[in-house]
Amino acid sequence: MKNISKVAVLGGGGRTGKYLVNQLLENGFSVKLLLRNPNNFTIQSSKIEIIKGDAIDEESINVLLKDCQAVLSTIGQRPGEPMVASQATKNILKAMKNYDIQRYVLLAGLNIDTPFDKKSPKTIMATDWMKTKFPEIQKDRQFTFDLLVNSDVDWTQVRVPLIIFSDESSEISVNLEDCLGDKITALDISKFMVKEMLKSNYSRQSPFISAI
Repeated sequence: MKNISKVAVLGGGGRTGKYLVNQLLENGFSVKLLLRNPNNFTIQSSKIEIIKGDAIDEESINVLLKDCQAVLSTIGQRPGEPMVASQATKNILKAMKNYDIQRYVLLAGLNIDTPFDKKSPKTIMATDWMKTKFPEIQKDRQFTFDLLVNSDVDWTQVRVPLIIFSDESSEISVNLEDCLGDKITALDISKFMVKEMLKSNYSRQSPFISAI
């Protein structure tokens, strides 16, 4: 197990992010959260420290990562706003180097392509839909993967299908080549991300996870 006590979290105010924050707290971690609108955040704990700022702002990320030993991100794209994934990752990778932080686990869609994929026709269809419907978001997310590959940090990019926002938990499939299921709960995503943060079973890889 890695010597991690305080975790920097991006996207913690979002629907999936709140599950992740709760999971970290349940496992005894201190959580440092970057929030644009702290007044809207309702989870209360003495182990939470909130930083008001934006992921695309380099200084916000510097303040967030200080004194942390790992970074977790469920950050999503905001409609009508500048692309966030690649710029946030640029800022994170730079700050990780400055603070000598090695572990970075982030959430992404199944539409990201890697050289190791053997996607089924169904997964390819979902990927192509995303590329057609949201080309700029797709391009930005794909560029984010390239940034990770070209870095020297211990990263894991977790790819997921449709997210169900419930407290239900089930056995999950983890596969490096294809997404084998159609959905996964936010609770199971958060459990996997926390476990993977500690174990690094998929270091510098992009596993698909889904409910069986």
